[in-house]
Amino acid sequence: MMDKRPFGFRGLSFFNAVFNESLNKDHQGRQAWLAKFQGHGVTALRVWCQWDFAPPRVFADVAPERSVFKPDGELSPTYADRLCALAEATGERGMALEVTLFSHERSPNLPVPALEKAAGNVSRLLVPFRNVVLQIWNECDTGTERYYETIKGTDPDRLVTSSPGFSGVLGSDRHNAMLEVLTPHTVRQPPALFWVDAPHQVRMLREMFNKPVIDDEPARAGLVNFGGIVGGTTPAQHIGHMRATEAAGGYYTYHHDMFQAGYGDPAVPAHGVPDPDFSPFHGQVFEALAAVPFPFPLAVPGVPCPHEGPQSHRKER
Repeated sequence: MMDKRPFGFRGLSFFNAVFNESLNKDHQGRQAWLAKFQGHGVTALRVWCQWDFAPPRVFADVAPERSVFKPDGELSPTYADRLCALAEATGERGMALEVTLFSHERSPNLPVPALEKAAGNVSRLLVPFRNVVLQIWNECDTGTERYYETIKGTDPDRLVTSSPGFSGVLGSDRHNAMLEVLTPHTVRQPPALFWVDAPHQVRMLREMFNKPVIDDEPARAGLVNFGGIVGGTTPAQHIGHMRATEAAGGYYTYHHDMFQAGYGDPAVPAHGVPDPDFSPFHGQVFEALAAVPFPFPLAVPGVPCPHEGPQSHRKER
């Protein structure tokens, strides 16, 4: 729900958003990109707070200082300001923002006391922005309960989630019972057919825990490194995954390879933004996203469609 109205979550991976110069050049440019995403069917962005990885992860915009957190868990003023600006801008457009605090790719990560302080600091920072979902981990489950309690101690009404592990790791019963939203990374690799089997996993979690499920990092196109599929994928498979996931009552984030290599790689736009018009492959997926309005709001009797009027991203959830 967004402002007590049904919200069709259709996400886009933009892990480097806070650290990307093109997106953060100015307010007008940021709004132009968000408008383009919305025009291609995207209603939510998934962004990361840690982007200070070591080789071999030479993703677009990765650099040693690229983190919302300092080593002691305090916040970097520059990147904290950018995160707030993005939360404000997406909220103004009625979009959701999923903010991933910590990533297993940052190895070794900060000490536990610094991570706990960081979780509390970001939670306090984002209190004004009610369109934000906080995701504790990307593909890890160390200390999740501890950081969950830290966030809730600061902002009891915040929606909190966490990705418990790599593809196919759906989380323990304790993990899934604790969180308000489930964001697993579903099965990808053969012999599984991700466009068939991943939606089954989403349906199973929905039925077991009776809460929203977002397939947060489904199979992606392109690079085999860092989780890509040997033999590649097709736009039709990704579109099939999206349609089947929604039919199962779930949501998804379109995952791709438009930042998971360095600048100059053919898979990465020169500006580092996941541009819907960058390639014919991705263009087919975004075209399918935009072509079918999200059906869920129309299926709730007595609840107005979220597109029937302006919404405030600061209202109580």
